[in-house]
Amino acid sequence: MGQVNYPTPTVTSTSYSTIPPVNASSVLLDGSLTVSDTYSTTITGTGGALYLYANGGAGALVTISGLTYTVYSGTTVVTSGISGSQSVTVTAPYLGIPATFNASTMPNSSTWISVTYGNGYFVAVAGDGPNTTAGAYSTNGTTWTASTLPNSSNWFSVTYGNGYFVAVAQSTSAGAYSTNGITWTASTMPSSTLWQSVTYGNGYFVAVTYNTTAGAYSTNGTTWTASTLPSSSKWYAVTYGNGYFVAVAQGTSAGAYSTNGITWTASTMPSSTQWWAVTYGNGYFVAVAASSAGAYSTNGITWTASTMPLGTDWSGVIYGNGYFVAVAAGIAGAYSTNGITWTASTMPSSTDWQSVTYGNGYFVAVAANSAGTYYSFTQSLPVAFGIYNGPTSIH
Repeated sequence: MGQVNYPTPTVTSTSYSTIPPVNASSVLLDGSLTVSDTYSTTITGTGGALYLYANGGAGALVTISGLTYTVYSGTTVVTSGISGSQSVTVTAPYLGIPATFNASTMPNSSTWISVTYGNGYFVAVAGDGPNTTAGAYSTNGTTWTASTLPNSSNWFSVTYGNGYFVAVAQSTSAGAYSTNGITWTASTMPSSTLWQSVTYGNGYFVAVTYNTTAGAYSTNGTTWTASTLPSSSKWYAVTYGNGYFVAVAQGTSAGAYSTNGITWTASTMPSSTQWWAVTYGNGYFVAVAASSAGAYSTNGITWTASTMPLGTDWSGVIYGNGYFVAVAAGIAGAYSTNGITWTASTMPSSTDWQSVTYGNGYFVAVAANSAGTYYSFTQSLPVAFGIYNGPTSIH
């Protein structure tokens, strides 16, 4: 079989279809990433193992029906048995260390309090001060455009899931949703209170409130139902991962977890402090707090203390591309490969950094003014790749 290039290359690269790995019986897909950094298609497995090969750059990430394989340059990875039609995406991995961030500018000097990523857009909302309708969106995390929320409120958190951006606000029953992060529609929360944080997971949007037991859940981000947290704590952040919703609170060691976002169980954080933010990635829940306090957990129930690189208010944390990244008040940020041991990073200015997110190779953070910041990973192209049927028999 001759080479088929996906997409059509602008440089010459080697075909591997004529020299498949040892024991490979036939070629399913063969090509190279040269201009685009990703390619998606379908293949049909015959029930046996597949051989995945990459050469050039930093190798490739090959995702087959949701399961991602890391294929380093010049190596072959063997899958388990695969049969029938399967979706395949081949991506050039992102390279770099999020140690130094670059400056960007938000559309105005609102108190930008929360940022998220979904469907190709970074989306931010403003609050924590005078009520506002200020929102913003960006396709690259570096250049921002103003948007307008459906009413003037203290918008405090935004998330993405199931095709919707969803935002909640403090001291009101106002909520909002959007399919594109640009045009917003009003929704109504179950009660008028301090809606502090919202997340998405396992088919549910879940929100928590500050200084009450009130929570809420929604299957669509538009219609909400009340739930009850295990204590009247200052619930400040909620996240989802590995089958659990996990919430943390300020001024206490109280935590909480839930398998469905409806029924909650109390947990205990390693110390009583101002827990500001929590996220999930790479098998760990990770929380950050005031001073140098941090914490990590494999299950969202039992927590272990960690130490941040500086004593400041760590207000945001996120996971992406193999790194946890945290932001805080001041010039410092932090990054970690495991959520346990942290290294200081450098922000472009000393300001009140509020929230950080990850998407499409970028960490993006917003602050309580017009300051924004981003870190961009790089990709190494070209990358040649091949997917092969394994042996029909082994003697």
